[in-house]
Amino acid sequence: MTTTATPSHVKAGTRTSFPKPSDIPVPAGAENWRELYPYYLVPQPGMEEKDDEKFWFCEYQHWPSVVKPFETIGVEYADKCLGQYNARHLMVPTAKGIEFRIHQGFVYNSPIAVPDEEVAARVPEFQARLAHYFQNWEPMLADWKKKVRATIDELESLEFQPLPEIVPMADITSGKGMDGSEVLLENYDRLINLAYRNWQYHFEFLNLGYIAYLDFFNFCKEVFPDIPDQSIATMVQGVDMELFKPDDELKELALLAVELGLQPHFANPDDAEATLAAIAGADGGERWLARWEEAKDPWFNFTTGNGFYGHDRYWIDHLDIPLNFIQDYIRRLDDGQIIKRPTEELVAERDRIIEEYRELLSAENAATFDAKRGLAATAYPYVENHNFYIEHWTMGVFWRKVRELSRLFHSLGFWPEEDDLLYLQRNEVRDAIFDYVTAHGIGSPDGPVGPVYWPKVVERRKGIVAALKTARPQPALNTPPASITEPFTRMLWGITTEQVESWLGADDTDDSGTLKGMAASAGVVEGVARVIFDADQLNEIQPGDILVAPVTAPSWGPVFGRLGAAVTDIGGMMSHAAIVCREYALPAVTGTGSASSVIKTGMRLRVDGTAGTVEILETV
Repeated sequence: MTTTATPSHVKAGTRTSFPKPSDIPVPAGAENWRELYPYYLVPQPGMEEKDDEKFWFCEYQHWPSVVKPFETIGVEYADKCLGQYNARHLMVPTAKGIEFRIHQGFVYNSPIAVPDEEVAARVPEFQARLAHYFQNWEPMLADWKKKVRATIDELESLEFQPLPEIVPMADITSGKGMDGSEVLLENYDRLINLAYRNWQYHFEFLNLGYIAYLDFFNFCKEVFPDIPDQSIATMVQGVDMELFKPDDELKELALLAVELGLQPHFANPDDAEATLAAIAGADGGERWLARWEEAKDPWFNFTTGNGFYGHDRYWIDHLDIPLNFIQDYIRRLDDGQIIKRPTEELVAERDRIIEEYRELLSAENAATFDAKRGLAATAYPYVENHNFYIEHWTMGVFWRKVRELSRLFHSLGFWPEEDDLLYLQRNEVRDAIFDYVTAHGIGSPDGPVGPVYWPKVVERRKGIVAALKTARPQPALNTPPASITEPFTRMLWGITTEQVESWLGADDTDDSGTLKGMAASAGVVEGVARVIFDADQLNEIQPGDILVAPVTAPSWGPVFGRLGAAVTDIGGMMSHAAIVCREYALPAVTGTGSASSVIKTGMRLRVDGTAGTVEILETV
């Protein structure tokens, strides 16, 4: 796989296509990479010609690193469920779902457009379904939260226990007639199905949020042909989102710690147990800990990653993470800094922009403008709020249960390390469970076959994953269309005709030292680059640094107060990175394609989030 080694400060047009999948060399040691994944997620003989006709873009906004076998569950659930709401539930006139494949460990997407001759027939169904949701938005959203919470509670109830040496006498006398193995098998199936249930719920309102915003966006482009995309986004900013609640809770805890004079007890937040014990013994500590416990449920069901990887670390399981963030907020408060988001300023700017453009409209168009903007503003918060309930809370519980099951089988000798279940495909896990319950049930003196079979497979697959991690993915594959019009591809991922042309020209440089991307959040800042590939590196960020990453996670909010600006490889105006940066009033350029490969930590940059450019002022 080829590294994207040169910035997109380009004279676009020398290339007309990206490499075909078959043209990309496989990293040494990863030759058998296809064995990691189900057959339907990898290129297959006989399908090459069709796959080579399609334009694929790398979906490293949500999967920025190599996907391990069990982790494909997130790929399949997310992309399948997104597609079903476009294609089957809402009947979006111009867009069906997203085809998805894994190539050399990375996820690639290809949007499916509705043929022109089918668009008109979908419009009445689309309008009726859309009207039902928007006319009943609040009660349906309240019901959505109940459904999601109930599913999370079911997930929490699952247990994975070793089978008993003998069936309890009580089961004999009650006539139960089972040995407990059915619980293990059923709970695994429930684990998979419950996560799937919440992923279906995930997209019920998400696509509506995008649709409402896109409807407002298109109206603005029609009546204000020269309006910047960023001005339209500004008209829905400054809202209170549940996704920001975890960070807001940390700020409240920091403020309370300062009020109670507890600062000295946060000297070593890496030792969470000792820190909390010290606070418990201090004056005012009982009050602070009560507030801490209140914040934990549910707001610490939050990951420093994005919820799609088994290695993601959740606050509720690693209390040193929120304690470190609180310590930093305490330090900033003691330095006289303001740590809360500038919500009042965002609202004032929003209202100013709204009025400025509204005054240009006729009475009829102003009424339409108000209606469409109001609908977009109503639906807009869900675009981020769902993230907490699904990617963070649901998946946090899911991965905790996966680790519990993995530890059980590790104790039985099925694999060398506690988390090695991640190197099995999910259907292989069920085979392993049946292997265990069969050997146990018949009293086999040799035990299950798994301890002989799986350790070798796991070690081989670990080697393949490690080899795949040595290469960076191509931003796209095959020949792009003449123009990219599919709305979700443009707004969420930032895959526009202009960006694709920029990526195609990435081998031809001029002397400007400027990368081009999406003008995602306004403002101009100069500062030193800090390139981050993993959430574990966030502690390296210094005040005023410009964060450069393949993509940011919404949960990185607690460090945004330290940043000067943010730059990402992928993401459109409605990506998580763009929305979060706007709500933190942080200048941002998204969708550069290659910033994290080109820019090195220590370089001095000028980020223009209004124009969508990143200028390298000084190299290292």
